[in-house]
Amino acid sequence: MTDTARPTAYRAIADLPLVVAGVDAEQFEQDTSSGFTRVTIVFKLRGDGVTGRGEDVTYDTEDHDRLAAAIDDGAFALPTGSFTFAEFSAALDGVELFPQDGPERQDSRDYRRWAVESAALDLALKQNDTTLPGLLDRRHQPVRFVASTRLGDPPSADRVDAVRARNPSIGFKLDPTPAWGDDLIDELRARDAVRIVDLKGHYEGTDVDNDADPAFYRRIVDGFPDAVVEDPQLTDETRPVFEGEEGRVSWDSPIHGLDDVAALPWEPSWLNVKPSRFGTVESLFRTIEWALEAGVNCYGGGQFELSVGRGQAQELAALFYPDGPNDLAPSIYNESSLPPELPRSPIAVPAPDDHAGFGF
Repeated sequence: MTDTARPTAYRAIADLPLVVAGVDAEQFEQDTSSGFTRVTIVFKLRGDGVTGRGEDVTYDTEDHDRLAAAIDDGAFALPTGSFTFAEFSAALDGVELFPQDGPERQDSRDYRRWAVESAALDLALKQNDTTLPGLLDRRHQPVRFVASTRLGDPPSADRVDAVRARNPSIGFKLDPTPAWGDDLIDELRARDAVRIVDLKGHYEGTDVDNDADPAFYRRIVDGFPDAVVEDPQLTDETRPVFEGEEGRVSWDSPIHGLDDVAALPWEPSWLNVKPSRFGTVESLFRTIEWALEAGVNCYGGGQFELSVGRGQAQELAALFYPDGPNDLAPSIYNESSLPPELPRSPIAVPAPDDHAGFGF
């Protein structure tokens, strides 16, 4: 499955001229509906009078604080000068993006690399007065989305009902936990709104990690027969739960590139495409291109972005998988206090004359 040739969709991007004169950064913070304070940093790459932005969705606040301190102290720098986009990406191979202690977890290396590369892509598109649809000969399509939320402690359907009261047609991506009882599962199934259930089987050592419990898995797989089932941890005990259900299984956390797809226990029917997990623009486009050619159902995933990262993930969805159950609802859905009304699916795409750079 591994292919060292440049993916077709990446070639035009790779050859874009790019001038980087300097870098700034801005930190964002927001309380979320999942009960934690989200912190991200947006890189701002400057050159030729324009700025390109990309969001670092690293989850650990300590990593963001160390980066901010390194930038203030002049201890963090990115390559500057004239490049093609591919040359700038290659130059990043020699840059320590975590100049002090860290990262707290290895996935964050991909997240930060993506933040810099997505900022460089935004900058290159603006400097060359072009867009991804123009380069790739594709059209934006309205993006269908679902809302992602956790259900509290003790878990209840209250948050689902609060969102549905503001948007009755919305579908959901939910994160079941072993605390979900049969009554709650029955309640949620009766609402006919659950599109994806995320078992969080590959988040070892995090606050959202779930044990690979076959009884728990069976309750969820049987309780939501029409839902996509994301990220099970397959063991000798849990594998039988998915016999005959392989076509419903989706993968997210383990996928950082095409080699990870090849290592899955079976060829997938579904992939959750979170751009930042891939680290580089080339790796992302390689995987998307393979998935579309293989007939894999793709949908975009969000990571509590607070700035440009969400719009960039939405643009990728608009180009490649607009009709998937994209976990890319506008960020207002993540706020702890909801407004009286919420945006409806699908997300409208901007008119060509109103669109510049990378992201909506």
